[in-house]
Amino acid sequence: MPLAPSPVTTTSWSSSDPSERLIVALDVPTADDVRKIVTALGNSVRIYKVGMQLYTAEGPEIVRELVGLGHKVFLDLKYHDIPNTVSAAVRSAAELGVIMLTVHASGGMKMLRAAAEAASSAQLHVLAVTVLTSMAQADLTETGVQRELLDQVVSLGTMAIEAGCDGVVSSAQEVKALRTKLGRNFLAVTPGVRPSGTAHGDQARVVTPAEAIAAGASHIVVGRPIAAAKDPAAAVRSILKELQS
Repeated sequence: MPLAPSPVTTTSWSSSDPSERLIVALDVPTADDVRKIVTALGNSVRIYKVGMQLYTAEGPEIVRELVGLGHKVFLDLKYHDIPNTVSAAVRSAAELGVIMLTVHASGGMKMLRAAAEAASSAQLHVLAVTVLTSMAQADLTETGVQRELLDQVVSLGTMAIEAGCDGVVSSAQEVKALRTKLGRNFLAVTPGVRPSGTAHGDQARVVTPAEAIAAGASHIVVGRPIAAAKDPAAAVRSILKELQS
């Protein structure tokens, strides 16, 4: 069933409008699931995240559908490859009309610069993923990284901003340190956000929506607490109210 178009907004990234700071993760397997969620949420949500599960199942057409209806799309595929391949992928994403995408900061300075340069001629923000919010210190150590988790996040985040990326993705637990080191002139997108009283799932470094914004996040990403709610629209209203306060 086709979706009704959503009114396009031009609110800036610095907006205090909570609906411009909430990103709803469409971590579902089919386009029909997407349509049910988007229809239920109506105009209360401005930005949707399309990640690996949905993109693998439905391909770029689901992105085109959402963009064509006036929704903003955050493409979360976490590119991590040689610079030339990542640059080409970013250009393809720009042609889809997405407004944000992710790359892995651990891909290194050359890859990050290639991504940022490929996005520079489009209205597309490149965000560098620092350390996944599902990881705790022990998980990071298992990968061979001997730094403290916070130090690793700040190091990768600093490199990403120096490379020309528009922002970073990290737990809100590290955003304050990133702001202290790098200032406020970058996007700080925080996944692993869980409203009070909801299950943490596979997330290790979790905060509430209000805690994330207070720490300095520009955007929060919320998925299962909304998509799996009995009343997704009510779940969104509750989160927006918390952000507003």
